[in-house]
Amino acid sequence: MKRLLLLIAMFSLCGLTAMAADISGTWKATSNGQNGPMERTFVFKVEGNKLTGETTSPTFGKSILENGKVDGDKLSFTVTIKFQDNEMKVNYKGQLSGSELKLTGEIEGAGMTIEWAAKKIS
Repeated sequence: MKRLLLLIAMFSLCGLTAMAADISGTWKATSNGQNGPMERTFVFKVEGNKLTGETTSPTFGKSILENGKVDGDKLSFTVTIKFQDNEMKVNYKGQLSGSELKLTGEIEGAGMTIEWAAKKIS
């Protein structure tokens, strides 16, 4: 009986480590761009391993998250931004480390990446 309880406890702990990180909420991100500091706000919603939400920046306005996924402490999603009447896809990958979320946004076809550091604000 003790072995059975021990096995159940071990499997429960393993199950907890495989769960998605709780990144739901509003995050304020900053980056140092070519033309100085940039800001972006992310609003994330997590259901299971599905990530939805939106992001807003003073330069590009609001974009909806597409194809969002959470796997443990890692996440990925895509947004479409509009710049001078052109639409561009930005593929994001990130990882939660303590209370900070590190994100990399790669602009499709441009070979350009932007590193973001985000803190949860609500």
